[in-house]
Amino acid sequence: MDGSGLPSKLLTTLSVAADKVRGQPFINVYSHYDADGISAAAIICKALVRAGIEFKTTNFPVLDPPQMETVRNDKPPFFIMTDLGASYIDQLDSLGCDGVVLDHHTLGVTETKTITYANPHLYGIDGMTSGCGATMAFLFAVTLDERNWDLAPVAFAGMIGDRQHLKGMTGLNEYVFENAKAKGLVRDTPGSFIPYGDLSTELFTCTDPYICGVTGNPDGVIDLLDELDIKAGATYDTLTDEERQKLSSVIAARLIKQGVSRDKLDETVVTRYILPTWRTDARALSGILDACGRNDMASVGIAAGMGDPDCLKQGAEIDAESRKNVLMGIRAAEENLTQLENVQWFDSSESGFTGIICSVVMSYIGDPSKPTIGFNGSEPKAMLSSRATFPLLERKVDMAAAMKQACESVGGNGGGHKIAAGGSIPRERRDDFLKEVDRIVGEQKRS
Repeated sequence: MDGSGLPSKLLTTLSVAADKVRGQPFINVYSHYDADGISAAAIICKALVRAGIEFKTTNFPVLDPPQMETVRNDKPPFFIMTDLGASYIDQLDSLGCDGVVLDHHTLGVTETKTITYANPHLYGIDGMTSGCGATMAFLFAVTLDERNWDLAPVAFAGMIGDRQHLKGMTGLNEYVFENAKAKGLVRDTPGSFIPYGDLSTELFTCTDPYICGVTGNPDGVIDLLDELDIKAGATYDTLTDEERQKLSSVIAARLIKQGVSRDKLDETVVTRYILPTWRTDARALSGILDACGRNDMASVGIAAGMGDPDCLKQGAEIDAESRKNVLMGIRAAEENLTQLENVQWFDSSESGFTGIICSVVMSYIGDPSKPTIGFNGSEPKAMLSSRATFPLLERKVDMAAAMKQACESVGGNGGGHKIAAGGSIPRERRDDFLKEVDRIVGEQKRS
């Protein structure tokens, strides 16, 4: 790999990791279950197939003590962990086996004795904005074999899934973008409020943007298109420039009316990344992989990310059904959104899709001055998701720190990024957790 533009220490680490992997007869692959985690796993698995190495994959919704016990019980001869591991480096290092960890979350322990560990933060690069799990997996894959450059489109699915494109491609992502663009593997186009694909379908199911009265409302979709004399069956590509301008203006006006912040409006029209070799865009591929992972179909998502046409078709069907279920969950969240002094929260125990709903509520429905927390208590170990905004980060809000501290205060675990974090707690400690996280965020704002 021509690594000009990459930190020399990162290149050295990736070379060491690749040398360790070459010749391994069998590898256990562990990864997260969201779009970034599935993308990263798909990249690694495709690279291992090409290297003639057998493997087994396991996807986790979170890495916490029970999941670590699963890893220990596997007794892997060698492992690769992607989009997970930063908070458990010391335990992974003491497993008694060798392995590679490719993560991008906030650093915990930084020194290792046995495993090889690569994380953007180790090289002065922000893992929240400039290098995701799929980015790290891809850089490893092309270090292992230059043929793996054709996997760059899958890395973009991970970047978009982790929303690392919102302020432009930077850091490690920019390196991948510039080189993949030169190879014809990706091209960028101006952003738009108008969803890509069939407008009738996309306006109904698309939640970014979430347009009140249109998203999830078939009559609202028809009325919007009729208002502009746009015919049924129209797509973004078939619209005239005048039609695009009018539709985009109407959508923007509706979003402003429903209270969407200017910052979010700017995020919504960010650059799009088209994947010519996949005949789709990164956002659509990201949605498919994310839906598979979150619907307990991670193996389908990984195979889709590896390019299997049947799994891509099945993944698209899972995504379509998932979007309908997400819409139902968003409506429920609207009805039970509860305001505390410094945060707002909703219960998604009936619907699931907590992280996705949390993002929509934070961006389009809730109070933009308060971080949003989703609580899924469908199991004894409740799962949590939280979202903030860049303006909130400027006010010193740090949801990675807040979730970690609040979850641990009630016997749970938490962490992630400043702008998007998660965790797990005993279901019965919900109110204690909410009280504590509300207090912590309040202190952050006043600091």
